Amino acid sequence: MKKNLSMLALTGALALGSFLGYGLNERSAAQQSAAVVTPAAPALAPALPAAQTQTGATALIPTLDNGRARTESEANTVQLVKARQNGLVYISVTEKSTATPQAQLRQRLQDQFGQQFNLPDDGSSSGPGETARGTGSGFFVDAQGDIITNNHVVEGADTITIRLHGSKQTYKAKVVARAPDFDLALIRADGLSSDRIQPMPLGDSDKLDVGLKAVAMGAPFDLDFSVSEGIISSLERKVAVGTKEIQQSVIQTDAAINPGNSGGPLLDSAGQVIGVNTQILTGGIGQSAGVGFAIPINTVKKLLPQLQAGNGQVLKTPSLGVQFTDLSGLSPEIRQKYNLPASGALLQNVFPNSPAAAAQLRGGNNNAIQDTNPATGQTGGISTNGDIITAIDGQSIATGDDLQRAIISKRLGDSVKLTVQNGRQSREVTVTLSAFNFPANPSAQN
Repeated sequence: MKKNLSMLALTGALALGSFLGYGLNERSAAQQSAAVVTPAAPALAPALPAAQTQTGATALIPTLDNGRARTESEANTVQLVKARQNGLVYISVTEKSTATPQAQLRQRLQDQFGQQFNLPDDGSSSGPGETARGTGSGFFVDAQGDIITNNHVVEGADTITIRLHGSKQTYKAKVVARAPDFDLALIRADGLSSDRIQPMPLGDSDKLDVGLKAVAMGAPFDLDFSVSEGIISSLERKVAVGTKEIQQSVIQTDAAINPGNSGGPLLDSAGQVIGVNTQILTGGIGQSAGVGFAIPINTVKKLLPQLQAGNGQVLKTPSLGVQFTDLSGLSPEIRQKYNLPASGALLQNVFPNSPAAAAQLRGGNNNAIQDTNPATGQTGGISTNGDIITAIDGQSIATGDDLQRAIISKRLGDSVKLTVQNGRQSREVTVTLSAFNFPANPSAQN
């Protein structure tokens, strides 16, 4: 079933939250030795030993801990929560005006990701000119007090305050840098003493397996410090992430994520952060339906040095500067009629002064196919005589999403080699990537 996941109701869990995954003895020694831990963090105590029979076999009875029955997994989860809870950060934001461009962008993100303002505990509603309040989560990533969260938690906020686990004291915070295309942001708090900072170790999301334990900590629905547990449900999921809504790889989990979990950490059974909670699949009910998504921690680690040096800036991602049609979305009859390949990115526009224009890529102009946008009802033309990008750096493009993911994974200044087809001719084109500001609302862009 390859229905677009973007067609489903993806909701960002803005209010408080985070994820915990535990089970020290549930990961193999090879996984533990391969995991990347940044920074160093106190090790968790080993789980309680399983009960043994006289023959040495593990008995299917609980282990006793001071008179309380606990399985090995339960004891492990308890240890995990105690070891990592003080690295969790609760984030509150306020927004004074709904008329600014930033506020309008924030409203669009609210509609898209389901983040909540004016939480259920106060029952108020914010009209024009009234102050709106939202909450989210984050976690310390280093001893300097850097806090990772979702971009949609802090985007456009007038004020940001944080609070730590077990404390009612609040601290003003500021944005160090944002990476909207990855829905990530880095913030720092003022006046926070070093002894209050407990960074969480960062794991390796490339070393995960489906079925590993995952635990969520945070404050869903403004319920201060809640914990939920599940497993990693899939590592093959791709959903629209960030302001460009580019399909990116995410970690799927069935641990309950609700409004309040956005920006919080998803931890593995060794107490390492493996992801940042960002969206939930609601099924239209506006709350967790057992399908949540987290940004892989290796994406965070890749961007972290740039975020830490951001000085309040927005991290830009490279672009080709083109608008294209995904050939895999056209019917076989249309592709056959116009002699088009089964897959690839058919260029419609190559914007002036873009990296693609500098590489002399060409868009189409014949408007051969008339197409109606089902969302707007507007009819437009699809040109069939533009260049078709069929591969990038030797990797074939099955869908247009493949092209977008490949480009966004690069750095500014990187060069990519494109395989380009036009008619019966094929050529190799080298493009040096840079940031590019698109005109308003071009679709299928990169």
